[in-house]
Amino acid sequence: MESKEIRLTSLPGALMFFVNLGVFGAGVYSLTQDSGATALLGIVLMVVAFFMLFGNYVVQPNQAVVATLFGRYVGTNRVNGWYWTNPFTSRKSISLRIRNFNSERLKVNDLHGNPIEIAAVIVWKVVDSAKASFDVESYVNFVAIQSETALRHLASRYPYDDHDAAGLSLRGNADEVVQTLSNELQARLTAAGVEILEARLSHLAYSPEIAQAMLQRQQASAILAARQIIVEGAVGMVEMALHKLSDQNIVELDEERKAQMVSNLLVVLTSERSTQPVINAGSLY
Repeated sequence: MESKEIRLTSLPGALMFFVNLGVFGAGVYSLTQDSGATALLGIVLMVVAFFMLFGNYVVQPNQAVVATLFGRYVGTNRVNGWYWTNPFTSRKSISLRIRNFNSERLKVNDLHGNPIEIAAVIVWKVVDSAKASFDVESYVNFVAIQSETALRHLASRYPYDDHDAAGLSLRGNADEVVQTLSNELQARLTAAGVEILEARLSHLAYSPEIAQAMLQRQQASAILAARQIIVEGAVGMVEMALHKLSDQNIVELDEERKAQMVSNLLVVLTSERSTQPVINAGSLY
């Protein structure tokens, strides 16, 4: 059965302190009387005053006090201050402060089977003290284990890098990936009364055994992409040059001369090194 947080019924601690003091004083006064029945009443009042002391508790800022009575959950107090409740209840404090979980670097396989290293920082806090106390063994360990499990599952759903630009990747779509991670973590950790505030990848890299090969692949992809842009620009410039020469009647070229000119211009525009011009001082033909 899923637990649900309820409010703990408590009285102001300062008020109950004076009540306790009054009960203890009445007990002391009764003991000073000559009557045996009055003395017995005084002893009872002093015992009651002693047990009443155990009902005092303090709620610190951004903490919650969870109380149980003979194995039954009776409520949670979130309001900081000094309070008094049933002295027979068992009480424990749970921090409601924002916490960080920094996962270890996990070695997993991405969607394409490439071994990668991945780590994440999870920002979380407890929002339901009853679930955190009674529905899981240890909510701190639960957050750690479920975070690493969700991170492994995330890495297996996406490739490290999408070279075809056809879908999402861990490196190229960080915002979408961490949003998916946050949603999955929230679904896993709701049972523990935990809210995920933020999730970010803190480390992402290929494993050392394939890092060099993947770097060469990235460099080759970058060179090919650059070459494609250079060739497209060179073809456009050659086309523009031929149109300008034709439109302004600067020179008339046959197909063979056009092909030669196109070849020369492409060599000049796409060459990695500076070209050395050859000046034709004779006739064009």
